[in-house]
Amino acid sequence: MGYQPSPRILENYAMVLVNFALGGGKGLKKGEVVYLQSPTSALPLYTAIRKAIISAGGHMINGLYDDTSGLAKYFYAQATDEQLGKFFPMYFRGLVDEADHRIAILAKHDTHELDKADPKKIILAQKSTKLLMDWFTHKENAGRYTWTIALYGTPSMAKEAGLGEAEYWEQIVRTCYLDRPDPVTEWKRISRRLQKISTTLSDLKIERLHVRGPDADLWLKIGPNRRWLGGGGRNIPSFEVFTSPDWRGSEGWIRFNQPLYYYGPTVKGIELHFKNGRVVKSSAQQNHKLLQEMLATDKGAAQIGEFSLTDKRLSHITKFMAETLYDENLGGQYGNTHIAVGRSYLDTYAGDAGKLKAPSAKGLGFNNSAVHTDMISTADRTVTAFLSDGGQKVIYKKGQFKL
Repeated sequence: MGYQPSPRILENYAMVLVNFALGGGKGLKKGEVVYLQSPTSALPLYTAIRKAIISAGGHMINGLYDDTSGLAKYFYAQATDEQLGKFFPMYFRGLVDEADHRIAILAKHDTHELDKADPKKIILAQKSTKLLMDWFTHKENAGRYTWTIALYGTPSMAKEAGLGEAEYWEQIVRTCYLDRPDPVTEWKRISRRLQKISTTLSDLKIERLHVRGPDADLWLKIGPNRRWLGGGGRNIPSFEVFTSPDWRGSEGWIRFNQPLYYYGPTVKGIELHFKNGRVVKSSAQQNHKLLQEMLATDKGAAQIGEFSLTDKRLSHITKFMAETLYDENLGGQYGNTHIAVGRSYLDTYAGDAGKLKAPSAKGLGFNNSAVHTDMISTADRTVTAFLSDGGQKVIYKKGQFKL
């Protein structure tokens, strides 16, 4: 039997997710409903979270699924296009209506299960869920739904990261404060610091950003009525501060030194070139075909939906984890920069996102897509802000905010 975290660690983990991360940092309220998604390989954490929901007086919708029998590989090998694209509107509409919150546990029994899967089939299945995502997003923007994501380490994931199981879990435990007497208090402290940085950036009234480094020369237009966000429990862990720029102002190029795992097979060595807001040239040293398929998912898949920075002084993640949730928050020598192509976060709108209709969002340059694909670099970069009053300010250098 491999490494397994202690009951106390799992209880603390569940407490952070239920009593802090949900509700935007306020925790679960009595009588609220949580949709709990988890693979069976994360069953110990699933069990601990379920107990925490019960203790908090909440209700749970079960989303436990098997990831240990090779069913995902079989599905993508044998399913027809009709099966891949099948959507159940009445079922999912009911799920959205009932759920006040969602907790998703990320875990992989076999990180290479989908290495030989057809990229077109993976993207087709992804596209079939767009309406569900739109429904949840609308409810979130109206202030009636929150979500969080957490990681459960498996032997396969640790091996992929080049770490032992105990070493892999050491990153999770330390990063999420699970060895502290009161991890919820620690997360509230970090959340306040991130929110302070976000407010400072929002108050700067930035018009454009220039991201410059050995692997980037990229211009981004922030756009009107934008704000920066950070903290609040949306991901555990999360040390990033981010916004959704006006995709139409993206110009230049950027390279990513961290691999992309989101669609099954690993994509490495990604480089993107933007012109008039869209990716006009892409390359990857490994699985370029999958990258191309992802960028062609729909019109918005080749346009920027998010720009994010992580200050190395805040992040406790010191090792590559082969999982975007952690790798997009990696500290290290130069912090972390990542962008996402695809769907924007409408809650970065400075007004009432719940009243922001699709035509208005489009007019403001918020991107719409069935995908949201984070691409990560830990290379040295300097980010300069060009302000509405004509001034300039370096806001990020050597992995730190300069505010």
